[in-house]
Amino acid sequence: MADFPFDAVGFDLDGTLLDTFRDLGTAVNHALEFGGFDPVPVDSSKDLIGGGAKIMLARAVEAQGGLPDEEFRPLYKAMLAFYAENNAVLTRPFPGTEETLRELAARGVRMGVVTNKFEEFARGILTQLGLIEHFECVIGGDSLGRGVDGKFLAKPSPAPLFAARERLGGGSFAFVGDSSYDVKAARSADVPMIVAAYGYCDAPAHELGGDVVIDSLDGLIPALEGL
Repeated sequence: MADFPFDAVGFDLDGTLLDTFRDLGTAVNHALEFGGFDPVPVDSSKDLIGGGAKIMLARAVEAQGGLPDEEFRPLYKAMLAFYAENNAVLTRPFPGTEETLRELAARGVRMGVVTNKFEEFARGILTQLGLIEHFECVIGGDSLGRGVDGKFLAKPSPAPLFAARERLGGGSFAFVGDSSYDVKAARSADVPMIVAAYGYCDAPAHELGGDVVIDSLDGLIPALEGL
């Protein structure tokens, strides 16, 4: 067990550990209807995920003509309020999640979550699903505050990955995610990147630029061992 190549592993949340699109899509539709827009098919929300809830809603609004910022804000607030109360209704871990996390822990690997979802939401969902105990840190899109440009220090910035590696004790660190945001953050942080092809990839998984692609979480440990 001691010869495992990584001391710590960071995970994206949506589309990597958890299948969240149904609850996210329902929250998007709540906000769209609040703003007088047509709802979108919940399955199509998979194509909107990436970069956080605000970007997700903005894409849905833009597809129907868009809104000025001052008119968009009430919709975004409505989405967040609804999602706060309904974020683990249909959300479930992907197959193999619990087993993989337990196996990594048995190998002495320390684990954290790095997501663009607000930290409060991420912690709440992981707690409701009984997974929070596996993670020493949960870094959300708002956890590190804002940069000099006024934007949250969230992926694709490498800052959340640097913070996760530090909080997990330093040492060798790899990241697992499903989007271009994840890959860009990992590349900027100069850490190995495993792409979850089963997730909500915003480009073909093999074209995202990761070091290795996995088709399920069952393949994660062999993939890490091969890096």
